[in-house]
Amino acid sequence: MFPRILLCCFLACSTPALAQSRLEVTVKRVDLADQHMFEVASSGEVRAAPAAVWKVLTDYDRMSEFVPDLKTSKVLSRTGNKVIIEQFGVASFLFIRRDIHLIVQASEEAMTSIDISLVTGDMRVYQCRWQLIPVPETGGTRIVYSGKLVPKFYVPGMLGANIIRSDIERMMKAVLARLERGDAPVN
Repeated sequence: MFPRILLCCFLACSTPALAQSRLEVTVKRVDLADQHMFEVASSGEVRAAPAAVWKVLTDYDRMSEFVPDLKTSKVLSRTGNKVIIEQFGVASFLFIRRDIHLIVQASEEAMTSIDISLVTGDMRVYQCRWQLIPVPETGGTRIVYSGKLVPKFYVPGMLGANIIRSDIERMMKAVLARLERGDAPVN
């Protein structure tokens, strides 16, 4: 739903046992003044090396090929390690469907992290971070995703954390599955 349309954000295929067994997701709702902020944290491990993971996570133009509900993702500009990305997606809850548009800035720290911040769009607050941590024992990578978000539209109070948790889990499963398949795009 919300985080999926960012980088950020990811094929409704089954996840290999390795990635699925190591997936962790938490979402907390924090009430601040007149808004509900959702703090998300997720991590998983894949057999892919950090360079392969980096290649997939920074191929912003192809994210819609494997991120659930992300319709388009397009690089608008790139200056050094700063990338401006426009994304269109869909959020669904029961019978409600909402189109979501975001323009975000990705700040890349090569092979280590990607920080995403909102430029404009259908969120009041949107900050997230992808971290890549090498796992020397397996040659793989631990992927950590964390973020804070406040939508500009209504999210059911008590159900909001569960809805967002489900979306983050679905996104992470898709990212991990893509990485486990080993078919990263060639630049």
